[in-house]
Amino acid sequence: MNSMENLEKQLICPICLELFTKPVVILPCQHNLCRKCANDVFQASNPYLPTRSGSLTSGGRFRCPSCRHEVVLDRHGVYGLQRNLLVENIIDMFKQESSSSKPVPERKEEMPMCDVHKEEKINIYCVTHDVPTCSMCKVFGAHKDCEVAPVTNIYQTKKSELSDGIAMVVGNNDRMQGIISQLEEACRAIEENSRRQKTLVCEKFDQLYSILEGKKREMSQKVTAEQEEKVNYIRGLTRKYGDHLEESCKTVEMGIQVMEEPEIALFLQNAKPLLKKISEASSTAHLDKVERGYENMDHFNVNFEKEGKALRSIDFIQDDEDEDDEDDDDGDAGPEEGDKGVSGSAVTAATIEPSPALQVNSSPGVEKSAAST
Repeated sequence: MNSMENLEKQLICPICLELFTKPVVILPCQHNLCRKCANDVFQASNPYLPTRSGSLTSGGRFRCPSCRHEVVLDRHGVYGLQRNLLVENIIDMFKQESSSSKPVPERKEEMPMCDVHKEEKINIYCVTHDVPTCSMCKVFGAHKDCEVAPVTNIYQTKKSELSDGIAMVVGNNDRMQGIISQLEEACRAIEENSRRQKTLVCEKFDQLYSILEGKKREMSQKVTAEQEEKVNYIRGLTRKYGDHLEESCKTVEMGIQVMEEPEIALFLQNAKPLLKKISEASSTAHLDKVERGYENMDHFNVNFEKEGKALRSIDFIQDDEDEDDEDDDDGDAGPEEGDKGVSGSAVTAATIEPSPALQVNSSPGVEKSAAST
């Protein structure tokens, strides 16, 4: 008995919940369905495909109600599915075995009893109130003026409605699965587009860093160039003053030696050229003099307030700004290599507006002043 019950469970259609009704079709996933049930599921999943005599005959697809595997049909529709003759034969044998074997006290169908008439079984259906009831309720009770029908008739109707409802839910589940797949794909697309956009933003900032580094190097070189020019000039002037000082010291030594000369004639003979040298040593008119403030470098002052505001205002451009930029680009000869857009990008690349030119005030050159003789 247990074996027969287990076998019966294996022969139940997952749609109509009854023994498989011939013909039985086998799906590619190896699950079985009544052909009628398969057609109902197919119709629910493909409501807009053309039908013939209530059956879909053109190609389409639906999902197996047992494992959700997608079943793709050819132009014959469900009639193109292979019949499972083995299951059909097993059903025949099962039915024969069930009818020939001594039925064990046929499962006493536990008939529900009427709530009002406790000893009366529910055997009719009140169509007016859409509830099952008993005969006594129809004759004497609350349903005596209602329209009733045998429960067997209503059973088939309700079972058909339930089967259609299950098929519809299966179709809805397929559509929901499709929506879920689309949402998951949208999530993956968002992640990929975000990664690409972050890369583009980083590239734009790297270009900006490169521009700032280049400008910093250029301005530093200007300061360094003037520093070297001034330092070289001062060092050259220092050497000239040093040479003049050395000559003056030699003149002083010669003067001391002449002063010690005891011979008057010889003293007078050497005094005249010595006095001339002393006069030359005392004069520094031929040496350049450095102007006051010559050592200052304050003329290399900078003001980055506007540039700082521009950097702090960096943000993604809006759609209307994109259109304006495109109009401006049409008038240009062509974009620079560093500002080329990414072709085929799924996201709009952020554009970083260039900052105004750096404000730098520098002297036109190193001012030198020569002392007048």
